[in-house]
Amino acid sequence: MAISQTERKGRSAQVANDRRLAILRAARDLVTRVGFREAQMNAVAEEAGVALATLYRNFSSKAELMVEVVGLVSQREVDAAAGMAVSDGSAADRLWASAWTFASRALRGRRLAHALVAEPVEPEIETARLAYRRKLARVFETVIDQGIRDEDFPPQDAQASAACIVGSLFEGLVGPLALNGHRTDAERESHARSIVAFCLRGVGHTGAMPGL
Repeated sequence: MAISQTERKGRSAQVANDRRLAILRAARDLVTRVGFREAQMNAVAEEAGVALATLYRNFSSKAELMVEVVGLVSQREVDAAAGMAVSDGSAADRLWASAWTFASRALRGRRLAHALVAEPVEPEIETARLAYRRKLARVFETVIDQGIRDEDFPPQDAQASAACIVGSLFEGLVGPLALNGHRTDAERESHARSIVAFCLRGVGHTGAMPGL
């Protein structure tokens, strides 16, 4: 049976989409191993199993590719934190759970997390990372607003408090995420839990820390 022109176009579009996703996954995996700076385009092409020319037909520059990698990975992390933010429990429970989810996932994937948080990058990639921070802050802002309405937290500027939580998580985790081998996994986890506890105290939580 002959394949119609519409079907051929559909199959061609699917092949192109699959190839693009394969390139993005390859770039993500490479960044996970070596960071943004060392993830070169020829290495991405080899990892994805495509010709370098094919890679450049999909992404005109390394910066364009890495911006999409940041978007892909950061959305996954935001979704994980947001899932905990709408779980059961008090606002303090949910704020702890969402912040700890972010921190613990960062500790498990330290190289990629460090690239997303602290590695020096091109301006385009930094802009994408700033968008990541804003999305994560909105997750925390929602929980803080609910906590204020439920009188779990004192009145405050929820947007400012959420931005401070993101800053504490990003900056506080830079040390534990650095791949210098001077900290054990247990020390990194303890440090991260202390940061999350600090964040809860910052929004006015005075009770026992949910995760401690």
